Amino acid sequence: MPKRILQGVVTSDANEQTVTVSVERRFKHPLLHKTVRRSKKYRAHDAKNAFKVGDTVRIIECAPKSKTKRWEVLEA
Repeated sequence: MPKRILQGVVTSDANEQTVTVSVERRFKHPLLHKTVRRSKKYRAHDAKNAFKVGDTVRIIECAPKSKTKRWEVLEA
């Protein structure tokens, strides 16, 4: 099974080697037929502390690195 790749914006880089990435998805509401925006935050591993708040990054699934980190930042 291929690993998922998501794109989002870094919202926090306060922790060492970790960034919080907000990923937004858009879909059409099944009944109202209106475009709905939903966002979710993911904690991703950033080994070099290279990314700062506001950067657009791509993240990929990985084996668990800690209690909350299951994603890695792709070098972009």
